[in-house]
Amino acid sequence: MVLTVEEANARLLPFARLMGVRFTLVETERVVAEMPVREDLCTRPAAAHGGALMAFADSVGAMATVVNLRDGDGTTTIESKTNFLAAGPIGATLTATATPVHRGGRTQVWQTRIETAEGKLVSLTIQTQMVLKAG
Repeated sequence: MVLTVEEANARLLPFARLMGVRFTLVETERVVAEMPVREDLCTRPAAAHGGALMAFADSVGAMATVVNLRDGDGTTTIESKTNFLAAGPIGATLTATATPVHRGGRTQVWQTRIETAEGKLVSLTIQTQMVLKAG
């Protein structure tokens, strides 16, 4: 399913919209999005909460799956694993980049790197998406 960046942003799930996620690149081989680290997404000290990072990565990996589906098919996450490597400081805008590991007919596996603007790796997520075939 081919989507423009504008169409991908219009299809944001409510939780991703609440977090401030915005897609900046949507291709079948790579999906990129940004998320500002706001105080309400932080733990203490003021750094992005691990759950916010996982939700960010999940949203980007899910969209990467969507753009690789046939029209009418859907997807859901069935497994996700995240390594937290550095803090995402409050006030920063983090960038998530999802690239494919496997794109099969029943499952897709995506690797999502979340980095600071300076290129520091904050987290690395590997997630498996189930392909939900249309009726």
